Amino acid sequence: MGKTTGFLEAERKENPWRNPAERLRDFGEMHASLPQAERAQQASRCMNCGVPFCQSGFGCPLHNLIPEWNDLLWRGEEKEALERLLKTSPFPEFTGRVCPALCEKACMMAETDGASVNRDNELYLIEKGFSMGWIQPRIPAVRNGKRVAVVGSGPSGLAAADQLNQRGFTVEVFEKADRPGGLLMYGIPNMKLPKAVVERRIRLMAQEGIVFRTGQAAGPEIRTEYDAVLLCGGARRPREIEAEGRHAGGVLFAVDYLTEATRAYLEGREPLCSAKGKDVLVVGGGDTGNDCVATALRQGCRALRQLEILPAPPEQRAASNPWPEWPRILRTDYGQTEAMARDGVDPRIYETTVQSLRADPDGRLESAVLCRVGRSPEGKPVPLPETARRVSCQLLLIAAGFTGCDPETASAFDLELTPRGTPVLASSHRIGGNLFAAGDFRTGQSLVVRAIADGLEAAGEAERFLS
Repeated sequence: MGKTTGFLEAERKENPWRNPAERLRDFGEMHASLPQAERAQQASRCMNCGVPFCQSGFGCPLHNLIPEWNDLLWRGEEKEALERLLKTSPFPEFTGRVCPALCEKACMMAETDGASVNRDNELYLIEKGFSMGWIQPRIPAVRNGKRVAVVGSGPSGLAAADQLNQRGFTVEVFEKADRPGGLLMYGIPNMKLPKAVVERRIRLMAQEGIVFRTGQAAGPEIRTEYDAVLLCGGARRPREIEAEGRHAGGVLFAVDYLTEATRAYLEGREPLCSAKGKDVLVVGGGDTGNDCVATALRQGCRALRQLEILPAPPEQRAASNPWPEWPRILRTDYGQTEAMARDGVDPRIYETTVQSLRADPDGRLESAVLCRVGRSPEGKPVPLPETARRVSCQLLLIAAGFTGCDPETASAFDLELTPRGTPVLASSHRIGGNLFAAGDFRTGQSLVVRAIADGLEAAGEAERFLS
């Protein structure tokens, strides 16, 4: 276990944030790292509880052996700690940056002394591993002669490809975008997940024998060319808004806006759809909406509002949502923090929706009518027209979530879909024959860490099928 009195001697300390005003000037990473001595001190706070909820179903979907590698990190055995982490987590450099740290919310100390900082600790270990040369290509000594195609190179696709490759299968990954990485490359802004980090992992996997075929949309013919096919194309069908004038120029889905912003950043050019000098409206209060807020601020938007159709969450846990479950409380994420630093006000407006949009004579968006949202007797949201007000808006970003799997892939493979827009399955991950599904494609919109875990499970089921 960690130091017996560690949590009594050291307060919880996360990686420090860069100043909001400073980080708004670039798309660079937002955190600095703690010195090695302080990192070990933070690891010492993990007490290896009798029931470690952090690695249970309430905590980490990957079931990381958190008390074990925290103990090794505290003792200074960093290489051994990394080896222990990599037994369950294939990509700590991703989860160490974008995971909401479910393990920390389930920590025994979360309600009293502050949870151990597992996410920062795992990020420290993997980055130390790369810097020290401990991370080297793991090339399988033997191939079993069977070929597997993975369609989609997001978190679930990469996890499935990695595991199957290590088990001796010949793996080829099909990605219709120009770069591998899926959501990791184009769905998450660079300041949150640097693209150099994604590219580093892709290069490593290629050195280990995985073939990445970019710019290629796989069709059903690959089912006869490969022994198994895993569909990992994500939940790419965005939820629409019902507003008069929806098709005015300047109304974009968040995923398209973020993709173009990242592509422009990587190519060193101005984005084709920039927020510069515009009044921006972001529809959606989740992670994607927050990423849109942060990106629009960096592009130099003039004004910014973020709409959330739901009421504001409570500032503390409710009795109906007890520990160790994920707490539904009011959170202020990095984008809102940056907006408050620049504009002096939280950009979020709760229980509000878009009623209509108005375009100029050239068809470009110029304003939006907002209205408050009430509740029907059944509890469903109902717009209140008497509360309508018009606001200036030249760019509206729809970040209202997703309603199902990638429609092009579903159509190409002639899949039967459930009402949630996910494929009908014959077993946990198998659609039928040699066809499997994983990640958000299978489950619907979820977290990166859950997609990775699901990719590993799908790879295991595919391997059992091929055996």
